[in-house]
Amino acid sequence: MPIPGPLRTLLRTTPTLAPITNRAVLSVSGSDATEFLNGLLANSVQGKQSYGAFLHAQGRVLHDVFLYTSVASTAPTYLIEHDPTPSESPPLLGLLKRFVLRSKVRIRDVTEEWDVWGAWGEGPEAEQREWDWATSGAVEPVWRNSLDWPWGTAHGVILDRRAPGMGRRLLVRKGDRPQEVSTHDIVGTDAYLLHRIVHGVPEGSADIQPLHAFPIESNLDAMGGLDFRKGCYVGQELTVRTYHTGVIRKRILPVVLSSSTYHSSPTDSDTTMTRAPRLRGASTLLSSILAPSVNPGTAVGLALLRLEHLRMRNGQKWKVEHWWPDWWPDDPQMTKEWTT
Repeated sequence: MPIPGPLRTLLRTTPTLAPITNRAVLSVSGSDATEFLNGLLANSVQGKQSYGAFLHAQGRVLHDVFLYTSVASTAPTYLIEHDPTPSESPPLLGLLKRFVLRSKVRIRDVTEEWDVWGAWGEGPEAEQREWDWATSGAVEPVWRNSLDWPWGTAHGVILDRRAPGMGRRLLVRKGDRPQEVSTHDIVGTDAYLLHRIVHGVPEGSADIQPLHAFPIESNLDAMGGLDFRKGCYVGQELTVRTYHTGVIRKRILPVVLSSSTYHSSPTDSDTTMTRAPRLRGASTLLSSILAPSVNPGTAVGLALLRLEHLRMRNGQKWKVEHWWPDWWPDDPQMTKEWTT
């Protein structure tokens, strides 16, 4: 089921630029930087830019991250963009320093040097992908038809391949603006939140809850953030065992929330995140945002689903409907397993 027709009005198809707030940046440099990060990240680190995650030893997600390359020095240098929101997971800076031991690496917090921006709507969203399915229901994108590295090779610019249409991710010096400001519409942070919700892309601790979320249930496999064939890394054992012998029963999917008894209030004019409704049972509502342009009583969000209905704490009833993003690979057998 693709995105419902009325919700397509939420998609911005013109060139758009938005700041992405609440992001931190760490620098990892040194002759052993590539080997050091490859032993910790769940994706392969090959001296190139990528998207991936740091996992707990028991296979749960600690931090999902973007990995940028830098030309700051002659030694390999990476910039790690992540969500620094305090959570049950240890801060990433301390976590990395714990593993340094004798590795020739230097780790610094350079958040005060960089801003993060998202750019999208710069070209057609249509993209034909190949997929590699496992019997467990895990799925990986196959990049063999890409002429260049799928995540891009320009320093400080990542092609956001988590889903078609996500655009690009830009690291810009603090206080500067991207060069695209002259050709793109500049919108607020909420527009980026809406953009990734509509595309079915979870991000950060609000969606991929540290020490609770499993990487495959959080769609890291489909978004290109896991490598099931690389060598040892922290959290590999459970992740690979799930890939080969497990069954994936939950996924993070976009949902539309509606209430016939919804009444607007002064705060509703702000397209801020709303967490009023909650999911029952094994399902969890993650990021959500009001969508008054669709209907005054409508919000869209992401949810970790076994599909169940919503309820308000005061007994107000909400209706929740999920959809599979347009880009999601078609596998009827696995879809049936995830939604039963």
